[in-house]
Amino acid sequence: MNGRRIHRSGTVVLSLLMAVLGVGLVVEAVVGHASVVSPRMLLGVLFVAAGAGRLFVEARRGSGR
Repeated sequence: MNGRRIHRSGTVVLSLLMAVLGVGLVVEAVVGHASVVSPRMLLGVLFVAAGAGRLFVEARRGSGR
């Protein structure tokens, strides 16, 4: 495996991990009956957005655009 491929794989894995952690935070906030604007809910949404954004950018980079 060359360095570029390892970097791309690491980016994908960490991006998926960020999104999963975000979903976990959102679920925990909903189950814990937190308000809609709770810090846990906000962090969860931001983690999901960051993970999805990184995946989107990596997918566009991989397609040659």
